[in-house]
Amino acid sequence: MKKFLESENAVSAVVGMIMILALTIASISVIFLYGVPTIYKMQDMANAQKVEQAFTVFDSRTSKVALGESPSQTTFFSMMDGDVRVKGDNMSYEDSRIVIISVDIGAPWYSIFRNKKNQWGSWNPHIGEPGMNEFNASMGSIVYTNKDRMIGYEGGGVWSRYPNGRSVMISPPEFHYNGETLTLPVMKIEGNQVYSGRSDVGITVSSDNMPTVLYPDPSSDARRTNPLRSDKVIIYIKSEFYNAWADYANSLAYASATTDDANNTAVVELEVIPAMGRDTLKTAFKVGSVNRYNPEPMYNFSFDLEARASQGLNPSNYQITATSGTKTLTYTLAKKGGANQLEIGLVYEDTATGGGVETWEGNEVFPISGSKEEQSATVDMLSRTLTMKYSDKKGTEFSWGNDTAISIVPDIDYHNGDVESLYNLTQHYMKLITKDGSVVFNLQQPGKSDPVDYDESTLTLYYDGMPGSITYLHVSRNDLTVDLN
Repeated sequence: MKKFLESENAVSAVVGMIMILALTIASISVIFLYGVPTIYKMQDMANAQKVEQAFTVFDSRTSKVALGESPSQTTFFSMMDGDVRVKGDNMSYEDSRIVIISVDIGAPWYSIFRNKKNQWGSWNPHIGEPGMNEFNASMGSIVYTNKDRMIGYEGGGVWSRYPNGRSVMISPPEFHYNGETLTLPVMKIEGNQVYSGRSDVGITVSSDNMPTVLYPDPSSDARRTNPLRSDKVIIYIKSEFYNAWADYANSLAYASATTDDANNTAVVELEVIPAMGRDTLKTAFKVGSVNRYNPEPMYNFSFDLEARASQGLNPSNYQITATSGTKTLTYTLAKKGGANQLEIGLVYEDTATGGGVETWEGNEVFPISGSKEEQSATVDMLSRTLTMKYSDKKGTEFSWGNDTAISIVPDIDYHNGDVESLYNLTQHYMKLITKDGSVVFNLQQPGKSDPVDYDESTLTLYYDGMPGSITYLHVSRNDLTVDLN
């Protein structure tokens, strides 16, 4: 007998029907196995999109309440599934709040804080220390949750968090920064309610339109004034949508942010730009972090020096010095080579591994005019005509290389006797000395009386600050009462 598969006889109608039925059952099984979950998933996505749109409308109406255009606004949500929760109590505020600190990098505790500053709570051990100012504001939130999907209103923005833990911004928060001024009206949600079901729910927001000013506020703390006098402002945003907050900050033209994933926190760090312009010379002045991506960030850096007494403007070792970590930059002015002139020198030192000392001697001088107490001189640290000679005392240069921890471009090899303009040297070394933030220049003549009349002398300073800098800060808190109807 031939095997069935090798038979040349026609297949019977019964076997054919069985095969067709089997194929039909298999197809239906595949549809149920893969198609139905996909349909449900698409339905959940459609529901989530509707909720996102409702929250966007809610955001717009809430802004009217916060700005005083309306005492209250109600927005209706078609629930379909999931639940809505108002998270505006003390427990909720622990996970939804903003902390802002301003710090002085020269404070004794700063070196300890610096290594941990991107962590939530790192400022706590230093509250009350000189050079530290901290204030905070609770936000709270209103969230819609369906399975592992979360959509919420927080801080004046609308956010959406996916099952993988990543969040995206649907509508921007009330966080406005233009590279000079940060304006942050914090929307504080008050209430603690939850609603689950498929029927519509109304969310009513009301306010007494009496915002609380948190900064500037010199009445509570004399340091809370504008323009800012600290070196850095660090903003910690603790939120269930923290990575979307960080993405939003990074999308701004002048800001950048990191995340502390362990504590659900976005961290925005801004350098404070000291006031620029022409002002009376002081024995110490601050320079903010200059833009190292600009080939020539220094626009004006000059001193108009006036003699203090009848012996005239005759320093033997007048020093203009700044230190930042392992780096020290010193300009020297001395009346050595003859009457009515100031010789300039420059020394840059970095004690870090691979560093060293770079010394430059002036080939020309700055002239002194007048006599005795009437003597004066203009010292332009950005002179294009005054050249300086490299003095190779401890090996070749180290700071003119590729971008590393101790050097920046351009990549140039200088050797003993090589010449460079004071303009190019100042551009280079000011980028290096301010690489880690603002620095303070101190003016002094060690061991001898100072020949400079500071009441009559002036400093002119203009430069391109590093992106992520701030001069003015405005923070307020708007209390919003929320009810579910």
